[in-house]
Amino acid sequence: MTQMETAVDARGGDLVSRAVNQSHPLSRAGLLERAFTAAFSGLVYPQIWEDPEVDLEGLALVPGARVLTISSGGCNALSYLTADPGAVIAVDLNPHHIHLARLKQAALCHSPNHQTYYRLIGLANDPANPALYRRHLRDRLAPETRAYWDGRDALMRRRIGRLARGLYREGLLGRFIWLSHLAARVLGLRMEPLLEMPGTAEQRAYFDSAIAPVFEHWLVQRVTRMKASLFGLGIPPAQYDKLALEGGGDMAVVLRRRLEKLACDFPVTENYFAWQAFGRRYAPGDGGPLPLYLQARHFETLKGRAERVEFINASLTDRLAAEPPGSLDAIVLLDAQDWMTDAQLNDLWRAIGRAARPDARVLFRTADLASLLPGRLDPTLLAQWHYEGERSAALTAKDRSAVYGGVHLYRRAA
Repeated sequence: MTQMETAVDARGGDLVSRAVNQSHPLSRAGLLERAFTAAFSGLVYPQIWEDPEVDLEGLALVPGARVLTISSGGCNALSYLTADPGAVIAVDLNPHHIHLARLKQAALCHSPNHQTYYRLIGLANDPANPALYRRHLRDRLAPETRAYWDGRDALMRRRIGRLARGLYREGLLGRFIWLSHLAARVLGLRMEPLLEMPGTAEQRAYFDSAIAPVFEHWLVQRVTRMKASLFGLGIPPAQYDKLALEGGGDMAVVLRRRLEKLACDFPVTENYFAWQAFGRRYAPGDGGPLPLYLQARHFETLKGRAERVEFINASLTDRLAAEPPGSLDAIVLLDAQDWMTDAQLNDLWRAIGRAARPDARVLFRTADLASLLPGRLDPTLLAQWHYEGERSAALTAKDRSAVYGGVHLYRRAA
């Protein structure tokens, strides 16, 4: 690892520590928080797990809008370009996410055609991809991002080899899904057949007969009671507690409900999140369900807009403080608030109130169904925003990733 990479990774680790570590280091909660920080220090999300089409419907972006979002795997920041915003600023505490997102952006900008782009970023499992990277992308990356992809991981493998091994099977989430498939097979379950079902009725029948009974197994019950068991989903201890509330403290119940929505509520022919969860990849070819930024019909348009996105390794609150007052039309928080203390939450919304335009919208997700702002946010801050309750409920129902309890939309009050 180069000196530059070490500095970047150390800074990213410090940002994650500041966000997650809330308890005394030697307490049980503190030890869990620091274990999560260690797990989160590498690549976590090869693909973002929030539905960008739901985001775009809620945000109702107009051409030229300025958007601030959390990057995660970078997919949604690039997908927002379909709405023709003037700028998308994507921040993340994790530098690995920023380097991955910049690579996706470079592939969109510099691939000679959609076939090459999709082979690099959509399939992301071709032995020829490292050569394509060197031919089309390497010299166009920022020096620190080029150093990252030319560098080696903890197993001394070239990081760019992820595009040859299968990017979407890499990272903390990719390994978690692999382990879930392995555990399912040990229990006699194969999840891939769900992707062969012709409609939601057949998907429902397969879920009820094959998948749902697994959650009653004593081993699943025992493992899901451990907070560390969900680190692979990027869920810190504080968010685990909020998530468990939905099942009366029984995490197996919560996970079963979320997987049921993913498996049954949307046709697999229209849900790329189901392909990632049950097949560990996107559908073969580029004709299956895909994120907006990977779809062939958007390639030329987004290629011309890709440089409007800026990926930055920073905290959301720090970046908001750097924005000019009244400069943002939309802010997407993902589920970051589930990690926060009340003090952090209030600091965040003070920064949002300063940077947001009079008609700005804020969209976020929560582990639980209800919005977390009432009762935690200073009433004077909350009064600046109108909660779109019916709209939020409709967006929650449409979210194909099925990971979260609620999608919440707030609009700046007149």
